[in-house]
Parts: sequence; structure tokens; C-alpha cells
Amino acid sequence: MAVSVTEFLTTRGVRARPLRTAVALLRAGWIPLEDLVRATAVPRRTIEELLAALGADAEREADSWRVRPSSVDTYAAAVAPLPDTPDEELRPVFEAYVTGVPQPLRALDHVQADVDTMLRRARWLDETYDLPGAHMVCVGDHDLTSLAACTRRPDLRATVVDVDDRLLGYIDGVARARGLDIQCLHADFRFALPPSVVGSADLVFTDPPYTPEGIRLFLARAIESLRDPDGRAVVAYGYSERTPALGFKVQQEISRLGLVFEAVLPNFNRYHGAQAVGSASDLYVLQQTGRSSRLAEAAVREVASGIYTHGPQSIESTGAPTGALAELLRLSEAAAVAPPGWTDPVRLPGPLAYDLTADPGPWLARTLLAGPLAKIAALVPNSHPDVANQQGQTDLKSLLAAKYHLTYHRSIADGKHTVVVATPVTTPSVQATLLSRVHGKLANVWREALIADSGGTLTKREARERVAASAPAEDDLELRLIDLPLNRIRAVLAAAG
Repeated sequence: MAVSVTEFLTTRGVRARPLRTAVALLRAGWIPLEDLVRATAVPRRTIEELLAALGADAEREADSWRVRPSSVDTYAAAVAPLPDTPDEELRPVFEAYVTGVPQPLRALDHVQADVDTMLRRARWLDETYDLPGAHMVCVGDHDLTSLAACTRRPDLRATVVDVDDRLLGYIDGVARARGLDIQCLHADFRFALPPSVVGSADLVFTDPPYTPEGIRLFLARAIESLRDPDGRAVVAYGYSERTPALGFKVQQEISRLGLVFEAVLPNFNRYHGAQAVGSASDLYVLQQTGRSSRLAEAAVREVASGIYTHGPQSIESTGAPTGALAELLRLSEAAAVAPPGWTDPVRLPGPLAYDLTADPGPWLARTLLAGPLAKIAALVPNSHPDVANQQGQTDLKSLLAAKYHLTYHRSIADGKHTVVVATPVTTPSVQATLLSRVHGKLANVWREALIADSGGTLTKREARERVAASAPAEDDLELRLIDLPLNRIRAVLAAAG
């Protein structure tokens, strides 16, 4: 196949599939340009660009075109049918995926899609888009769309970004066991995307919280993830026919982001639960306009803390009790309460106090991972998974042992909250360096930590080779430690120890 055509199809990304159909029609014989446009539903100008890319391999007679017979074999690879796995073979695999997935968290508005929906999503994505070699980002993925799509089309690369470390650990383990090209990264979308995800996606899939605030935030991050305007955001959203005003409000939020409704597939998704919306949702296919990136930047600046319908981050949630905040400040010895967040290095001098009463689970560990080597205190509910029982407390202590000594002040003030106090550990180690520089590229930080730990006897090359040999996963080394799921962070720290 001519290089120019290869490049042309590559620039179309996931939208290249109808152009491959056009090449197949041109290989089959003479076809009027009008028929070629109608058969592929591709704009005439784009078809003309394809013909120009074919160059001398395209023949014209009046208004009809074909690939020159002597060049037909040159383009065989462009139109070769992809291998297809029948749904009946995929079903038991997907059923096993759903059996093992962590239980839905009500505080994160999790509702599990059924296996038929997983099959339907994977097939629709594969038949609609040019997935081989493409990069799909899942903005949240409790429905396991990444596993479904990559199992059906293994040469698809996917990145899952989610706030739930349990889910990330599960998808990561399954993907590695099956040899699927899926990378799992942690983020709370109200704060930021991992830098490696920004502008990387050909396609984004998301099944967000169904509040207007949640839809707006998740779609803003979807836009931020897309590589170019030819990418698409595919979104699951449902509302009750009894409350069309809510559906209208959400669709207004979508339009406010400069997104165009390319398609709406009704009742495409089915769930175990979500009976208020008929246990179903539609599938929206959204295209960017020239204003989308700017509007998405504004949307994330305006995001509210409440984006869910339940739990501490719901749109009706209230703040921390005054008495508990006073106790937080007393135990921390800080002058004021700092805002939550961990995506950037903390520049504030210690001691620091954080109100994490809206934490759905991962904030506490991330706040401490990103914290400076100073005294830190964090206020969380007694029910927080990292403080509610001995196992949770032990796990958090072991994660941070090289950086902080943790103490737990349970049931303070109102009797419903805990203050976790972190005091810096002063013993130097490779693990301590990794935990103190979680925002640097892991390969570089680890290499420099080894050199420092050796007293300067290791060369950069020797340290780099030792890191490469020790790393649990090579792809972790190009990332920041703070963006990895907790299971990957623990693996790195164990290897570094």
C-alpha cells in the first residue's frame, strides 16, 4: 500500500473505517464518485482527499473511479477483514470478569452493567471504529468496557482512569493475566487528569455520574483526553421518562461544552440496579467543535465538590462539623485548613491540615503520598476504609512506612470523625526518596535514589540498569508514582526495598 494512503488513513484515527470501505469499493472496479460518497457516508471532500492520496494508482473515467488493476494487490492490507470472535465465545469470559469485579460503591454512583451490555459495547465499538492500533481512554470504568473492548480486539490499547483503587487493581491484574494492553491510572477528575493521558486518546468511553455536574466534569476530562478533533467521546447516560427536565438539563450541559450529538442509541445499556431510570441508559456519540477544548478548561475550573447522587460527594452533602475542624487544627498545629489535592507537589510549608470528610476512599492515601516532609493531619469519617478497622490502618501504615509515622485519633469532637496525624520519618532510604518525590518521572527518581543510597558509587548507567531489572512493570517507569494504582505503588516500593 502506498505510504501516502497509509498516512492518510492514520491521520483519520478511529474514523478511518469508512475510508477503508471506500478503498475496497475502488479495488472492486469502477464506481461513480456520487455512489462512493453515498455508500460510505463520507463527505465528498474527504473522498477526494483519499483519491488524491492514491495518486497514480487511481484511474478516472468520466465521473467514475477505480484503483488501477495492476495496483489492486497493493491495497489488500488496507481492506483485509479483521478476525471476529463470536459473542458466544466471549460471553463466558465476560461473565468471569463481572464475577470478580469489586462490589459497586454507592458513594461513587456505581451500577453494574450486565454482560449483554459488555458484549454489545465491545461489538459496537469494533464495528463502528478502526480500533487496531488505536488508543481508547476510559474515564471511569466500573463496567469493564476496557476489558471487553480489548478482549474482542486485542490490538486496541486502552487506558483506564478511575478514582477507585480496588477497581484499578482488579482491571490491572486481569489485563496482565490475559496479555491485554491496558494501563490503569488513578485520578479524581475534580483535581486533574494524569499528564500522560492528556491529548493521548483516539476514542474516549465514559459512563459518568448522572448528575448534570458529574456529566459536565467527566465530559470535560474526556475532551481533555482526546488527541485531535477526529476523536469521539462515547457516553452512557440515562434519565427517567418521568423526569424529562433532568435529561434536558444534562443535554444542555453537553451542549455547553461545544459537543455535537452525532448519534443517540436509545436503551443501549442495561444495568443490575438503576431502576429509577428503568435499569437502562442511552449511548451518546459526541463530536468536538472548535470551542470544545476552551469550554472544557472553563468547566473544570468551575467544578463543584458534589458530583454524585449519594455519599459525601453528593450534590446535597454538607461540610465537616465545626468542632471536628477545630480538633483537626489543634492536632495538626496548622494555622488553617489546606484544600485537598495531590496532582501537583505541595508548596505550602508544614504543618498542614486537610479536611477530607468528603473523601470517598482514596483521598487520604493520595494526600499523604503527595505530602511534604512535614507534620500533616487529615480529618476523615470514622467509616473511612483506611481507619475503620485494624486492617485498613495497618495497610495505610505499611504503604507510607518509609515516609511517615501515623497515629489515629478516633471519634474526636462529634464522635463521628478521625484525625490521622502523619509525622515524617527521618531515616533515608530508596523507598523514602520515591515517596518524597512522587510527582517526578519514576525511572529518574528511582535512578537518583539508588545513586544517593550507594553514596555515589553507582554510575547513572548502572543505576538505570538496576532500575530496569527491578521494576515490576516497564511501563510504570515512564509515569509518576502518584498516578499509579495503589497495587502498582506497593509493587514498586517492594521492589525498591
